[in-house]
Amino acid sequence: MNVKNIFKCGIIFLLTVTMMLSSMIMTGCDKDKDGDNGDGNIPTPTVDPINDNYRTFYQIFVGSFSDANGDTFGDLRGIINRMDYLNDGDINSGKSLGVQGIWLSPIFSSPSYHKYDVKDYYQIDWRFGTEDDLKELVELCNERNVKLILDLVLNHTSNQHEWFVQFKQARMSGDTSNKYYDYYTCVTEAEKQGGRTYQKIAGIDGYYECNFSGDMPELNFDNPEVREEMLNVAKYYLDLGVHGFRFDAVKYIYYGDTASCVEFWEWYMDELRKIKPDIYCVGECWSGETEILEYYGAMNCFNFAVSQAEGVMASAARGNRISTYTNYIEAYQDKVQAKNTDGMAMPFLSNHDMDRIAGAFILENNMRMAANLYLLSPGSPMIYYGEEIGIRGSRGGANTDANRRLAMLWGDGDTVKNPIGSTYGDDKQIQSTVATQLEDENSLYNYYCKLIALRHKYPAIARGDYNAVSSSEKNLGGFYIEYNGEILGLLHNNSAFEISIDLSTLSGLDGHTFTKLCDYIGMGEARLEETVLTIGAQTSVILG
Repeated sequence: MNVKNIFKCGIIFLLTVTMMLSSMIMTGCDKDKDGDNGDGNIPTPTVDPINDNYRTFYQIFVGSFSDANGDTFGDLRGIINRMDYLNDGDINSGKSLGVQGIWLSPIFSSPSYHKYDVKDYYQIDWRFGTEDDLKELVELCNERNVKLILDLVLNHTSNQHEWFVQFKQARMSGDTSNKYYDYYTCVTEAEKQGGRTYQKIAGIDGYYECNFSGDMPELNFDNPEVREEMLNVAKYYLDLGVHGFRFDAVKYIYYGDTASCVEFWEWYMDELRKIKPDIYCVGECWSGETEILEYYGAMNCFNFAVSQAEGVMASAARGNRISTYTNYIEAYQDKVQAKNTDGMAMPFLSNHDMDRIAGAFILENNMRMAANLYLLSPGSPMIYYGEEIGIRGSRGGANTDANRRLAMLWGDGDTVKNPIGSTYGDDKQIQSTVATQLEDENSLYNYYCKLIALRHKYPAIARGDYNAVSSSEKNLGGFYIEYNGEILGLLHNNSAFEISIDLSTLSGLDGHTFTKLCDYIGMGEARLEETVLTIGAQTSVILG
């Protein structure tokens, strides 16, 4: 692609400041500039509303989301009380965010605030509520066609878990008859492997593996009983009605041995699909693309390359060459499909282990453009709670992840507070809340509502085959999308300027001609006059 740079990047932010004054959020589905609503030209393929796994998900760090009992800790009852905010049962109502899935951070009994060190997999942490609360939340999600997945940490437990207590006692006494003697990875000094972390067991030549912390010992998945034990944990919650899991740290089952990890997860997922064929699962392999793709034979995995301040999405949102983004999306989808024809991309901007994405942008306009780029892309995107109102939070000099997991800003008297160890100052935080943004039609929250609704309107956006489309403008590009006979055009202008382009000059359309402006959303407007498309600054359009 021969893309000419005809804009000066240095003035993008200056002009963007001016645009913020108007802060336009528009969709053209009911306001077609050519006088035709366009719906008749876009066939809508039937999608199974219940079993379909192409969904917009919302990640909740439970302890920081909403407090129902006044103890300042978020809980399951708080989530139940906020379901109308997330999904009111009608994704077309315009009165809720409209997400179709919820991912809960670990809710099992644990000594920490974050709960990634499980003490008892069969006990809901007392801070969060009871198993009956979980059942009620599952029932409510089912009523509204929302899939609920639990964060399940398999590779390690808390050192306070009864399994580990028994393991240490058995090792120290040499009691090989104890069931838990081989429940955790344990080696002698001579057997230690480079790249792995160990902690000595007092009084013996024994070291247990603990790659995250000495408080988080690694389970031994060479032991068939451990495999069966962790399979039973998942079965237990599937029987309670949860729809699947987010698996933490999938590459740590056999750390440094990708082949053995993949073998485990393929076995594990095969067993789970026998119970629930439409199970929704996603793995966290925080690594490079090559290693991530190895797990796609077992499950979908988060795409880390598109996330964070320097990721593909944020970089494009700041006005960098759009073809870098479009070419990446096409190539990554092809690689996923090559590994697994049923695989899907799992894009996100940030999560509980990262600085919040709002801090990556000087101006909110760029945040909106970033939202366009990943919510109007293939697969199943994950929104981190509070992203939709622009909450900030970063590890900073305190070097604490608690600053990335700050309390949701409801603004309606909710008593939830920041987690233990947080140091993020109020002077750095946004001054608006959910309550204030609900009342402002031009707020970031209402922008997200419209954007998610637009994604739902066109099934091809999540499910289609993406082919990059380029233009002579470095800031205008997008995709030719095919899905079950439906053909859509999706173009982005990620600059601070209005751009006009003759559609006949676009590269990558395979001879197809788009004649219809179906929808647009962004900081500007869009219009199609014969073959000339004009797209406002930081705006995305859908063509038919």
